[in-house]
Amino acid sequence: MIERIDGALFTKAILSAAAAIEAERQQINELNVFPVPDGDTGTNMSLSLGAAATELSHHAHADAGRAVEAASQALLRGARGNSGVILSLLFRGFAKAVKDRASLDGVDLADGLSTGVDVAYRAVMKPAEGTILTVSRVSAALAAKAAEENPAVEFVLTQTLAAAEAALLETVHQNPVLEKAGVVDAGGRGYCVILSGMLAALRGEPFVAVPAVEGQPLRTRADFSEYMAEDIKFDYCTEFIVTRQKKRDVARLRALLEAIGDSLVVVDDEQVIKVHVHTNHPGRALEEALTYGPLSSIKIENMRIQHTEQVIRQSAASPEAAASASAQPESAARVVAPPTRRYGFVTVCAGDGLTRVLRDLGADQVIEGGQTMNPSTEAILQAVDATPAEMVFILPNNKNIILAAEQCLPLSEKELVVIPTTSIPQGIAALLAVDTRAGVSENREAMLAALSGVKSGSVTYAARDSSFDGRRIASGDHMALVDGALLYHHHDRAQVVTHLARAFGDEVPSFVTIFSGEGVDEEEAVQTRTVFEESCPGAEIQLIEGGQPVYYYLVSCE
Repeated sequence: MIERIDGALFTKAILSAAAAIEAERQQINELNVFPVPDGDTGTNMSLSLGAAATELSHHAHADAGRAVEAASQALLRGARGNSGVILSLLFRGFAKAVKDRASLDGVDLADGLSTGVDVAYRAVMKPAEGTILTVSRVSAALAAKAAEENPAVEFVLTQTLAAAEAALLETVHQNPVLEKAGVVDAGGRGYCVILSGMLAALRGEPFVAVPAVEGQPLRTRADFSEYMAEDIKFDYCTEFIVTRQKKRDVARLRALLEAIGDSLVVVDDEQVIKVHVHTNHPGRALEEALTYGPLSSIKIENMRIQHTEQVIRQSAASPEAAASASAQPESAARVVAPPTRRYGFVTVCAGDGLTRVLRDLGADQVIEGGQTMNPSTEAILQAVDATPAEMVFILPNNKNIILAAEQCLPLSEKELVVIPTTSIPQGIAALLAVDTRAGVSENREAMLAALSGVKSGSVTYAARDSSFDGRRIASGDHMALVDGALLYHHHDRAQVVTHLARAFGDEVPSFVTIFSGEGVDEEEAVQTRTVFEESCPGAEIQLIEGGQPVYYYLVSCE
């Protein structure tokens, strides 16, 4: 029976948990009641925890508290979707409770779990029962009782897992949607898998290293064999940590590093500044960094020699760069753009046509994502940093991205406002409502008001068999959705389009905009416009090639 865990054993537990949830990723995805492949829970939780596993695999921590804090920070920036964000909040609270502990016993574990639940519940505006929140709360309460009985960490974790699994079985009865579908909550299931993976590590059971996620591999090392030696523009991979002793604006350091190199990552967490940069002048980088405080963990490697010797080494060992590698190119620079105007706008979409529309309406940064892949908090934060404005409005355009966007609020030096847009039509309506001469509160209210004036429709497909709202949906069926709710489904896409057009016609709209998606040819798109013209005779109909994946059509009705 393991009595206590140190940093090394906690790291092993996280690696095991990450391997476990990756192995169960698709099975967890299958629990999602709504069958649209749109930011599935298993994928989001796996990528989020994978960020923590990558960080811990790169940096050893002897103290458990430090290891938990490092995992928490990586999770915060790597969080994707609602489930990933809630998971990061649970770890944030856990880290807050145990950050000063060299090792953890069962009492510490119970305290950390309880604090994590408190942090998560405070952060979620309308916590619902029958979710990962429920499973974590019930199991944390049992953990506290178990610690009173036996303070060994393995005993407490065993009891916590048993309580979580029992709570998971109850979720099917706590949420009407889950009950109709006859399944347990996907996020709660993921939480149980994580606890199970951690317990396996404590018991010394073997675990498999985290495999790559299809389409989004976890980048743990850079392969120099992919490049020719003459393609190396900057010779020295330079990394270091500054222990802050002076409260100076880190923007000056970022500006210098950007001027003398590339592949720049600068992470400032108030106590330390972590830097990774490729440059030909590492001395200048270190000299400027010294004006902020003493340096540690300095590493300078000649990448040209590495290439010549055919050595494949880790060139981007910054934990934050590794944690977000699945969302951003390794060379993406983390630089805070100096403001040149009052307002800026960051939004999310997938599809070249949609991107052009949003940019034409004033979006500074358009993050690729939404359907099938929700961007991480780090990806959204980088887009905010790259926006040259004093304050930035963030439009997620997807209900599963709103929480991740809100996590940027305390991380950015800029003033941020998240407008909770849940669809592309809502995002477009919000941008159209902006008045650059008005104040922040006036614009916020105008954008929120604009959301209520637009109805969003879509035509997509079912990625799996499902039972939703009493209706059986077969994999491959086409579905019409209105404001996220299922309107109609059928194997014939034309029938589905007709039902959506009729539903919009009942609203007697003045304007209808149709965005055709990936895989829709021009002939079909024109026919769809004709169907809407017949169903909405008094409306002005506009057809735009959006190019979005997953959704054959996105339609707005005003």
